[in-house]
Amino acid sequence: MRWIGALIIIFSTSWLGFYFAGRLSERTKELRGWKLALQSLEAEVMYSQLPLQEAFRRISSQLKGPINSCLQDFAIQLETSAFSAKEAWENSLMKYAKTVSIKESDIQVLLQFGETIGMHDKYSQQKQIILALKHLEREEQEAIDSQGSYERMSKMLGVLSGILIVILLL
Repeated sequence: MRWIGALIIIFSTSWLGFYFAGRLSERTKELRGWKLALQSLEAEVMYSQLPLQEAFRRISSQLKGPINSCLQDFAIQLETSAFSAKEAWENSLMKYAKTVSIKESDIQVLLQFGETIGMHDKYSQQKQIILALKHLEREEQEAIDSQGSYERMSKMLGVLSGILIVILLL
């Protein structure tokens, strides 16, 4: 019976370690997804000249996961509510931020981008998109560095803390 309890403890702490490691890698994936979304937006702004909600609808159909939902929500809010583009962007991002692994600094980059969305001509909007992409690249590099440093450590810490607890209890 002791061994079953010991295995449960080790399994539980190991699972926690792997869970936190997964969140680190998930942040990197989400930032890459946002970069792809903004690059697609730049192409839509420069070449198709679609209305904002239609451009975001088209971009969201190319993406998967929570980013897709966020962009669809933004497009729907632009069509159906009296919100400005900035307010709709903030609302969509706040809903998105509750369900994902990205940090507050990542959200701030996207919120800054939202301050100017739809307010400029296509060349100024392109400059704002490029600026947001640069900031997201910086955040992505920080996420990659953090993932490299802490992913393995959190996995090992989960396993080793489970073993420590078992040793202390025996």
